[in-house]
Formats: sequence, C-alpha cells, structure tokens
Amino acid sequence: MTIYADSSFFVSLHIIDRHSTEVWRRMSERPVLLLTPLHRAEFASAAFLHVFWKKATALEAEKAIAAFDQDIAAGLFEISDLSKHTFERCIDLARRFGPTLGVRTLDSLHVATALELRAEKFWTFDDRQARLAEAVGLDTST
Repeated sequence: MTIYADSSFFVSLHIIDRHSTEVWRRMSERPVLLLTPLHRAEFASAAFLHVFWKKATALEAEKAIAAFDQDIAAGLFEISDLSKHTFERCIDLARRFGPTLGVRTLDSLHVATALELRAEKFWTFDDRQARLAEAVGLDTST
C-alpha cells in the first residue's frame, strides 16, 4: 500500500513534537511512504523554523536533516518526482475547494501530488488538508 504523507509527518519522524509518537507508531508497520522534492524542501524549512522558534539549535536542525537524508539513502521511502500535471491539478483543487474549505497552496499541492502519484492513503495532522483529501476521495485513515 502506498501512502502519501504531508511534510509535517516526515518532520515529526525526525524532530520530536506532539505528533512524533503517532508517527513512530505508524512507521513501525513499515509503510511505503512516497517522498518528493517538495517534502525535502519543506523539511529543510521546517527544521530551521524550529531554530527560529528556539525549539532547536542550528546543530540540531542540521542533525535532523542529516538523519532524514540517511533514511532517504537507506531506501526507507519511495522516491517520486512531481509531474508537470501536479500544478494544474493543484490549481483545479484551489478553484473547486478553496471557496468552501479554505485550502492553502500547500494543502492543494500535497493533495494534488498524492492524486498524481496514485497514493492509496493520505496521512496528515492538518485538519484542512485532511478535509480536502477526503473531499477528493483519498483515504485518510491510519
């Protein structure tokens, strides 16, 4: 079963936060998680936001990124690319669901990516993103 998790899932896997315990529980089942360049870019930003918020040091952020890179190199995730159609789908989702669900760009981009990659499940801790995923038929259950 292929699972698309939003970037916060990967962050909680490597930087301890309120979702880490749940992430570790889900990872214990050895899921196939799709990973794109979007995840890597957001992970780096999130790691250094923790520095800005004074929840981590720069060294801790670098270590988290290194651990994430090690997991990628070890083949823990299924590497995927973003297709050119992903952004068109993102625009379509914004048009269709922005007015009713208040989705943000990254919400619709993550959901569009999951759809383009034909993910069987969508994992997120973001309620707005989960509502969008469910609205387009993605399974958000754990």
